[in-house]
Amino acid sequence: MDEHLDIFAQHYRHYCRRLAEVDLARTAEILGLTLNGARVGIPFFNQTYWTAPQGITDAAGRQPSYAICVILAKYLLLCPERIYADPQWTAFQDFKKTSHFTNVNYFKSDTEMPLAKRFSGNLGGLSVACEALGGSDDTVEMPYDLCRVIPALPRISLLLLFNDADEEFPAKGTVLFPKHAEHYLDPESLAMTSAFLVRCLGMEPLTCPPPGIDIHS
Repeated sequence: MDEHLDIFAQHYRHYCRRLAEVDLARTAEILGLTLNGARVGIPFFNQTYWTAPQGITDAAGRQPSYAICVILAKYLLLCPERIYADPQWTAFQDFKKTSHFTNVNYFKSDTEMPLAKRFSGNLGGLSVACEALGGSDDTVEMPYDLCRVIPALPRISLLLLFNDADEEFPAKGTVLFPKHAEHYLDPESLAMTSAFLVRCLGMEPLTCPPPGIDIHS
């Protein structure tokens, strides 16, 4: 087996073992999830995934990509003791725990750069793709050609901002997070979530950072 795949498999099994320690009823109540016996349903963008100590599956019973499994497992494992609600939008690098160089670079390379490259000159296509993911116009006035609030997870929506290319400047896009998102997910998982959004918009599979994530957090 490929070394990376073997490490991913080990981490996945570790997450599943830790999920057995989660009080799913309490967690589902705080996060606003659907509890069905020993499984909890997590809406993630436009799909619902079922998570349990036995594994993580999509609606068809298939295991999703490793990166999606990490995000969903961390979402349950890092559930706070109470509901946090601070809807103020914040940049990824402004979160307290994002000083790690790799996280910031991953956000730029897998969220901002592909967003600008993929939709430069295609503002209409980006608008349609956002609508397909349940995106809505943001009420906050910002100097961008397109602003869309897109539901990612219960308690966490993302604000996509995009300026198309013109005669003076290239296309530029980014994603902002609600301030309270740092109470629900670690920075790496938030960066992976915004990367997944961009890949959904472009209908591409989600990759994830190289092995070596902190499986104990």
